[in-house]
Amino acid sequence: MSGISRDEVANLARLARIEMSDAELDHLSGEMQVILGAVARVQEVAGADVPPTSHPIPVNNVVREDVVVPSLSPTDALSGAPASAEQRFKVPQILGEE
Repeated sequence: MSGISRDEVANLARLARIEMSDAELDHLSGEMQVILGAVARVQEVAGADVPPTSHPIPVNNVVREDVVVPSLSPTDALSGAPASAEQRFKVPQILGEE
C-alpha cells in the first residue's frame, strides 16, 4: 500500500488553505493511511466483472408532464398581503435604494 507522507498532507492543507498545527498534520497523516487502506481494499474487491457505477441503483429522471392549469389572479394573490402597489407585493425598503 502506498502511503501519504506528513509533507504531502501539509501540501494538501496548504492547497485547501487550511491552517494545521504539527500535531494535526501528524494525526491526519495517520488517518489518511487508514483511508487509503480502505480504498485499496475496495479496489481489490471490484473485479473486472463489476462495471463501474456512479450510483448503486439505476436512476431515471422522473418528470411529470407540463400541464397548464389556472392560477391565482393578481387580485387573489394580493388579497392577503399587508400592502400592495401596482399589482405587486409592497415590502419595506432594506437597501437604501430609491
